[in-house]
Amino acid sequence: MSDTKKGKKLKTHGMSKFAIWIALVVLMAFFSVASDGFLTSTNLFNVLRQVAVNGIAAVGMTMVIITGGIDISVGAIMGVASVGCALFMGMGLPPVLAVLLVLLLGLAIGICNGFFVYEIELPPMIATLAVQTILRGATYIMTGGLPVYGLPKSFNIIGQGYLGPIPVPVILMAVCVAVGWFILEKMAFGRYIYGVGSNKEASRLSGIRVRQVMYGVYGMCGAFSALAGVVLLSRVNSGQPKAGEGYEMDIITAVVLGGVSTSGGEGKIVNVLIGLLLIGVLLNGMTIMNISDYYQRVVKGVVLLLAISYDKLSQKRAQKAV
Repeated sequence: MSDTKKGKKLKTHGMSKFAIWIALVVLMAFFSVASDGFLTSTNLFNVLRQVAVNGIAAVGMTMVIITGGIDISVGAIMGVASVGCALFMGMGLPPVLAVLLVLLLGLAIGICNGFFVYEIELPPMIATLAVQTILRGATYIMTGGLPVYGLPKSFNIIGQGYLGPIPVPVILMAVCVAVGWFILEKMAFGRYIYGVGSNKEASRLSGIRVRQVMYGVYGMCGAFSALAGVVLLSRVNSGQPKAGEGYEMDIITAVVLGGVSTSGGEGKIVNVLIGLLLIGVLLNGMTIMNISDYYQRVVKGVVLLLAISYDKLSQKRAQKAV
């Protein structure tokens, strides 16, 4: 590679690395000027609390997308975990045991996704979309289409409690992000995830157990999504059949916006957190300015389209620079 081309590649990488940070600062500055109620500690903590559920699920989604896959079923896993946990506690199980059971359920569903993607070689979007449909139907069957009430008061702390001024869901999100960072940055398994995303066949030839990596990332994605469903259940204080519906698009948008390449092999969990905050600030600011939810949906779609387009254009520029 010539020095000129190398310089162009480094410059492009640097711009990509800091673009999301710059966008967040600009957006916060705009809403601070446009609304007096935006830049307050109460509202900023509210933004963090609002993105916490998606943030927990985004940790698993990040790993899946780094391998070159995608999981459309995360919202449905949140829903079935939310309803399942409520039903378990309604049967008299202690909250801790109920949470552990739905985490195992999420893990099992994720492993099933990994089976269909790796063993059957179904396209990840098709396989997880089918699982999403199954889970949505199962959720309605489990509840008869009705919310599940009567949760123990002690369970409320997960979604509604505070540790000092910090909401408990934000603390849980921070712990999950830290776990995701440790796996991707400090563990051999994290290097295998990036390797599989860059080139599955080369990874297999170099001795990486690709099957274990694929089962592992989809399994963790299911478990993180189930935990997000538990937090969502505690926040609304009832098991809703529609819980998590549409969340998968917000999660994917945040992950891609955070610089995780849809082609696999590239992305950092810290930048995904910034992507989550960017989406959270955008929606919160529009809500404060009384912008209709219909327009907010359009904006989210545009942001996802722009993020994916930017990812593809960046890949093309990088290839030309080689």
